[in-house]
Amino acid sequence: MPETVNRQMRLIARPEAGVTPELFELSETPLPEPGPGEFLVRVIYLSLDPAMRGWIAEAPGYQEPVPLGEVMIGFTLGEVTASNHPDYRAGDIVYGRQGWQEWAVSDGGNIERKVDPADGPLSAAMHVLGMTGLTAYLGLLEVGQPKAGDTVVVSTAAGAVGSTVGQIAKIKGCRTVGITGSGEKLRSCLEEFGYDAALDYKSERDLSGALGAACPDGVDVYFDNTGGEISDAVLQHINVGARIVVCGIIGIKGGLAATGPRPNRQLLMKRARMEGFLVLDHMDRLSEALGDLSAWVKDGRLKYREDIVDGLENAPTALIRLLAGGNKGKMLLRVGAEPAGSPASGEAVSFSPASA
Repeated sequence: MPETVNRQMRLIARPEAGVTPELFELSETPLPEPGPGEFLVRVIYLSLDPAMRGWIAEAPGYQEPVPLGEVMIGFTLGEVTASNHPDYRAGDIVYGRQGWQEWAVSDGGNIERKVDPADGPLSAAMHVLGMTGLTAYLGLLEVGQPKAGDTVVVSTAAGAVGSTVGQIAKIKGCRTVGITGSGEKLRSCLEEFGYDAALDYKSERDLSGALGAACPDGVDVYFDNTGGEISDAVLQHINVGARIVVCGIIGIKGGLAATGPRPNRQLLMKRARMEGFLVLDHMDRLSEALGDLSAWVKDGRLKYREDIVDGLENAPTALIRLLAGGNKGKMLLRVGAEPAGSPASGEAVSFSPASA
């Protein structure tokens, strides 16, 4: 039977102490129909990202908070099923911002690009061959500017962005040190993602001392996905001319202002540079980055993991698990089935196709 209903997950309250399932509500609306110049997208995958914690907060960040009562925003991969738009046809696979819903009508304004299934598994377009890959690639190479022989430290080193950063740094001839939050993730850093050294910050009584031992020649590039106490420790070991890429602040609880040591002295004495990086400012360079990223995936030099949860109704609990660090790879929600004949994608948690 043809679909007649569109399920949507709406934000109905702001987080106080933390994100809970009660902040969201699953609703049903009639299946939308595309008008002139529009097309209908069936959502296949939804990306879950740490930045969503800020998107639903009361205070605005780099974008306005999601309005209460509206569909939760998010990046998606979907299939065009009907089109009245000259640039899109049924069967096209599109990467865009359709949000937490099963179907969406678009005029192309919220579509970032078309995805070529020949590039690899469709799910990979949601991370290593998409925004995650672009974040790691440009954040490291353009802002971090690593040179062969540099020591590169990465926080959340086993995560989707961090693991990609570490592997690109190795490809560029750097020594890599990862900081992660469990023994299992530490092993992944060393055995799967090729870090030269890795630290579990939760088990280290003296993280700064452990970093000093892991980085005897100091830190040239720090890819910061956390902020907070982890970053305070890393900054004690930066070299003259170090580059710090500020990509995430998940270690600063609730997005509050930092209360730890201030970095001014280290930055001055080491003549270092700290620069914020938002991938949304660089989406026009995705195709450029994909050339290297897809080649590295195909030749096995760039591995990835996926943590796939099924069903739109499970989006809130999956997001909560992600924010608690319980994911084992890039967190995706599978909203609908892939088209028949699509390249094989991750069917289970912790899938690493480059090593399968």
